[in-house]
Amino acid sequence: MTETEAGRLRVFLVDDHAMFRAGVRAELGAHVDVIGEASTVPEAISKITAAEPDVVLLDVHMPDGGGRAVLDAMRRSHPQVRFLALSVSDAAEDVIGLIRAGARGYVTKTISPDELAAAIKRVADGDAVFSPRLAGFVLDAFASRPDVPVADPELDQLTNREREVLRLLARGYAYKEIAKELYISIKTVETHVSNVLRKLQMSNRYELSRWAADRRLV
Repeated sequence: MTETEAGRLRVFLVDDHAMFRAGVRAELGAHVDVIGEASTVPEAISKITAAEPDVVLLDVHMPDGGGRAVLDAMRRSHPQVRFLALSVSDAAEDVIGLIRAGARGYVTKTISPDELAAAIKRVADGDAVFSPRLAGFVLDAFASRPDVPVADPELDQLTNREREVLRLLARGYAYKEIAKELYISIKTVETHVSNVLRKLQMSNRYELSRWAADRRLV
């Protein structure tokens, strides 16, 4: 379904913050029909499958794999649905990871309501859309920058949350500091670190720090 056929685009919102979802609904109400929302990856997959929206606004960092997990689950079964990442993050691995997974664009949450509505329409029409500060970076990353991991099987093993923990760990944060920064428990931090060590087949945080530094994740 296109905007010209139905009058208004049908948009689905995926974000784990209820207040943010409510704000986006209010801001976009004059421009598009927000037909549904989800706060978790499983809920998003189920509801998007049922609703078949034109465009999905997708947060990057959520539990259970975040936006990348939603894209991986949906892109083959619902290729007609377009995805636009809407995130507070402008980190290189987040932008490239989501685009590589199939998102048609990536904008930050500082975008104005009118700009967001315009970005949704462009994505629905098949265009690629990025926040101005990200556009040049994305082009450079895919064209000529060897320092940006466009394809990294080891990095792709990690969930978004595991990458966040790894980045802070490599910067020298203690487990308690990581827990405070990410609003999770120390036990959860320990679990994420154990998972990263297992996936990357490393034995301690010092090896992880060197690995992250080599990939410019710090």
